[in-house]
Amino acid sequence: MSAALKLIIFDWDGTLFDSVGQIVASLQFAAEQFKQPLTHEDAKSIIGLGLPEVAHTLFPQVPELHADILQCYSEHYVAHSKGDAWFVGISDMLQHLKAQGIQLAVATGKSRKGLDRVLAQTQSQDLFVATRAASETKSKPDPLMLAEILQHTGIQANEAIMVGDTSYDLSMAQHIGMPSVGVAYGVHAVEVLQRYHPIYIAQNVSDLSQFLQTLTQQAVAASG
Repeated sequence: MSAALKLIIFDWDGTLFDSVGQIVASLQFAAEQFKQPLTHEDAKSIIGLGLPEVAHTLFPQVPELHADILQCYSEHYVAHSKGDAWFVGISDMLQHLKAQGIQLAVATGKSRKGLDRVLAQTQSQDLFVATRAASETKSKPDPLMLAEILQHTGIQANEAIMVGDTSYDLSMAQHIGMPSVGVAYGVHAVEVLQRYHPIYIAQNVSDLSQFLQTLTQQAVAASG
């Protein structure tokens, strides 16, 4: 990075939160109720987009069913995701980064209602200085949610990092001139993430934590 790190913006599903399996299962359940074909891989590939974009991408042939399919998906997901949690090691990583003076934020394809529910579920509201959900701004890969977080914090794009598991996350950062870090344990394959030139791709949470800690130490040394 060309500037000292001040802010880390995280995607939620598949990056911080181990929820990909349930999202796929709930999407396939909803598709089945309305007799729409949907493979596991297709359902997985759209994780990170806002819900309207999900419906347009997966079910373009039945626009009149989009609202009902999404409602069915949401109800199934809420009913079956109560056991979903952060990936092992995420809580400690976030607490340590915050203790080091790094500001943390979330940029997610979830709705605001959905994000507030999982923030409460993980009791993590106080960890983040800003959160943006797709329902209150433009969906990834449009960079608007990143721009809004930067405006809220007063931090420049080159002083922040976007961390995510999909091309949508990394493309969003690329469009706004923000460095990015990919994670290989989520939705999109490493070769897909590499197309967006992240400064690093973490293989697991421990790897991600060590890399971000290195950047944090460099930022602390630069400020001191």
